[in-house]
Amino acid sequence: MKTQPSASNPADMICVRGAREHNLKNVSVSVPRDKFVVMTGVSGSGKSSLAFGTIYAEAQRRYLESVSPYARRLFNQMPVPVVDAIEGLPPAVALQQQRGGSSSRSSVGSLTTLSNLLRMLYSRAGTYPAGMSRLEAEDFSSNTPMGACPRCHGLGRIYDVTEKTLVPDDTLSIRQRAVAAWPTAWQGQNLRDILITRGVNVDIPWKDLPKATRDWILYTKETPTEPVYPGRTHEQVLEAIKHGVPADYNGTFTGARQYVLNTFAKSQSAKMRARAASFMVSSVCPECHGQKLKAEALQVLFAGRNIAELSALPLKNITAILQEQSQQLKKQTDATGLAAYGIVEALIERLQTLLELGLGYLQLSRGVQTLSPGEYQRLRLGTQIRSNLFGVLYVLDEPSSGLHPCDTQALLKALHGLLDAGNSLLVVEHNCQVIRHAEWLVDVGPDAGEKGGEILYSGPLDGLKSVSRSRTRPYIFDEIKYGQAVPLKPKEWLCLKNINWNNLRNVTLDLPLGVMTVVTGISGSGKSSLTGQALVSIVSKALGQKEPVEQPEADDNDIPEVAESAEPEGQVVSGLQNIRRLVVVDQKPIGRTPRSNLATYTGLFDQIRQAFAAVPQAKKQKMDAGWFSFNVAKGRCPRCEGVGSIEVELLFLPSVYAPCPECHGARYKPEVLAITLNGRNIADVLNMSVDEAHEFFADSPNIAHGFDTLRQGGLGYLRLGQPATTLSGGEAQRIKLATELQKKRAGHILYVLDEPTTGLHPADVDRLTRQLRQLVAQGHTVVLAEHDMRLAAQSDWMLDMGPGAGDEGGQIVARGIPADIAKNPASRTGPFLSEYL
Repeated sequence: MKTQPSASNPADMICVRGAREHNLKNVSVSVPRDKFVVMTGVSGSGKSSLAFGTIYAEAQRRYLESVSPYARRLFNQMPVPVVDAIEGLPPAVALQQQRGGSSSRSSVGSLTTLSNLLRMLYSRAGTYPAGMSRLEAEDFSSNTPMGACPRCHGLGRIYDVTEKTLVPDDTLSIRQRAVAAWPTAWQGQNLRDILITRGVNVDIPWKDLPKATRDWILYTKETPTEPVYPGRTHEQVLEAIKHGVPADYNGTFTGARQYVLNTFAKSQSAKMRARAASFMVSSVCPECHGQKLKAEALQVLFAGRNIAELSALPLKNITAILQEQSQQLKKQTDATGLAAYGIVEALIERLQTLLELGLGYLQLSRGVQTLSPGEYQRLRLGTQIRSNLFGVLYVLDEPSSGLHPCDTQALLKALHGLLDAGNSLLVVEHNCQVIRHAEWLVDVGPDAGEKGGEILYSGPLDGLKSVSRSRTRPYIFDEIKYGQAVPLKPKEWLCLKNINWNNLRNVTLDLPLGVMTVVTGISGSGKSSLTGQALVSIVSKALGQKEPVEQPEADDNDIPEVAESAEPEGQVVSGLQNIRRLVVVDQKPIGRTPRSNLATYTGLFDQIRQAFAAVPQAKKQKMDAGWFSFNVAKGRCPRCEGVGSIEVELLFLPSVYAPCPECHGARYKPEVLAITLNGRNIADVLNMSVDEAHEFFADSPNIAHGFDTLRQGGLGYLRLGQPATTLSGGEAQRIKLATELQKKRAGHILYVLDEPTTGLHPADVDRLTRQLRQLVAQGHTVVLAEHDMRLAAQSDWMLDMGPGAGDEGGQIVARGIPADIAKNPASRTGPFLSEYL
């Protein structure tokens, strides 16, 4: 490691000694306090392990030691870091890229605490109807019993079924399972047999049954018990009853709606709940009309709007309204006016910070789950700027994520605001524009996984020039230039018209096929609305595809998603015949449980298990491929059920996972582990990295090809058995992309990606670009929403959204090859694009 000499006093440094978290190789490093420190390195190099897993985790541990054991249980505690010592460590706050839980009730207003002030404003200074007594602040919250709409309980939407969702094909008969929502196998047959006993004709098309009969089958709340005679007609059942023939059993009927709602609310099986959710739709609550509050709260006005209407406006509009009201309230001298003026001024001050961060297009009512990770982090950053804390170390995870280059200056201004207030900044970042502003740089690497974990450099930015092993250096000092590639000519065009969704208004999209198209635009301009939502929804519907997005397996604690009744509007007017299939490669997890991993998701584990089953010793013992799955009872360890570890719960401390005492972490029974392939057992293979597995299976072309595709995506450092829950969104997306590249699908595929460079080092972006180009070379179409100008410059066609964000965006302001966009005065992307051409 090279360390640039520093004039700083050692007492003003944070000194880490002997850090061994994850892939860190017993590293020691010192960084200055009260400075803008940036950590860089390729994806998987260990920079997050140092910044968050070591430095922040130790700061949190020290803080929690000062609180009571009871209070400690309320924190989401990080594991104790593996490090010898950290000196000079101030209190720390982490601003990571996460969405703050899974609650659908969490909003921009609650995240920033602006809703608290707004509720107080309406409570103290709202205009009440004559005769209404003054409400408390809690009465204006949809998350309290005092304020929530009694019909939807403050959700703004109700969840129910329709005849169409319960019976998707009304030409089928009940015997042909027209009521698709009913359970399969014996329980569904039981319900059909009960209907036969009751005299319902189960052999005619559903649509030919009397409406009263259909409604009773679907919506009745009655649960009658009837004698069941399987395999008999209604007449034969009546005859059996008449002659006293005992029934096989007595069955209880449940209406289809009741069955679905009960399963959705009460089932312990995640798969059963997800199946029930697939038959449900959500729609706007008819009582509060989606405003979530009780009628009394919605009658109180401020500036002519109720609190729900004001919360639904963009932040920039709310700020303008409050500034106008502030001038009027300033003149009032009564207690109510003075209180209202103070609240309004506090709101304006906090909102102004969010506007400076480029978030003026968001609404207070917008759900946290709809935010991008970058938006979420910037909202938290804006809240911290106004917290007036002093002497704090802020640890940030790629704050420029999701930001257009023209918004990055505002971000840097905000970060320097934290520094000027007397705090320290430790930022994990890939954006060269941000890295160049660092006062101190720590470069981790040189590569990912076991080939990383070293501190290549720590010191002022200019000193990185002499570090030859650094993967970051060439991009910071512009050593890598890109010549203008000749854009490919479109083979055909796909045309969509009258697109309406979010801020898109009657947009016409002409999309070239057989090339790579990048959709750019400032944050909130409508890129994701156009590509990841409208394009996907409209084209998949036109193709007859129901679910173009792959869903990971459900976890028992998951709340399944219910289909929204609203969906993007628009029509495909031409070019659909050129597309066979739509594939969305997103950043959703490839699995929500530790049992899912890279090997299982890609399908490579199936081939590996078959290879082990083909070993003579396995054949002799009649072990098929199922014996080598840790998800199947016959071969897995019975003690840990194939997990490899046992959770040890500690009352006041984070739970500890210890290796299973029976299999010692190997996951399998001893007889399975005794089967070896080229000297390695199945547990050894799961412990291999992708790079090692590629070499190990070199003589198996199909398996080796799969691992080679993963390596090309920069994922050679990942271990085959690494739980999916430990993968980043960027890693999950690249695994999905590699899986697609392995498939070599027949026919023309339209691939849609949303900001695939999120979390990627510039060197990894270059790898990704080559993989996307590979899809185009195979004759497919690639469309992606993106902020990375390096990737955009190498596209064949560009669409630039704007001109602004929110309701000021939603239009395609420029289209053409990158060279044309760079010269287009209407494009805010052009000036940043030109330096890469």
